Amino acid sequence: MRAVIQRALSASVTINGGETRSIGPGLAVFLGVVKGDAQPEARQLADKLAGLRIFSDSEDKMNLSLSDTGGQVLLIPNFTLGTDCKKGRRPSFDLAAPPAAARELFLYFADYLSGLGVPVVTGEFGADMRVPVENDGPVTIILDTEKLGGTK
Repeated sequence: MRAVIQRALSASVTINGGETRSIGPGLAVFLGVVKGDAQPEARQLADKLAGLRIFSDSEDKMNLSLSDTGGQVLLIPNFTLGTDCKKGRRPSFDLAAPPAAARELFLYFADYLSGLGVPVVTGEFGADMRVPVENDGPVTIILDTEKLGGTK
């Protein structure tokens, strides 16, 4: 699994030009499921995300996590994170998991993260989405379970 994480003062998603869902302070997370991912990768990434110390403490040091701050997560499914750009100029999406499997794992990730006590608001899998993020810092971090080790 791959995630692009942005520390946010606020973030929202408008789905198919209609419904808008939003969060206050927390993280905007763009989540990509790649072939071979399963529940262990989802749990590993969710655990890392919930405990990632990227929020400022009283001394303005990145020392607090979502769990410490009570921050929310706006979780956006993003199959384009499963790209390979090694050849040519057109991205290949061959690394992305098939839609049905990716949707199932995305929903599992959201439920697991919620179970860790993190309030989660999601985008909609397969929808056209607009995602404004008021990035705080800016702080943007990329996590990839393949590079975290331990599950595959």
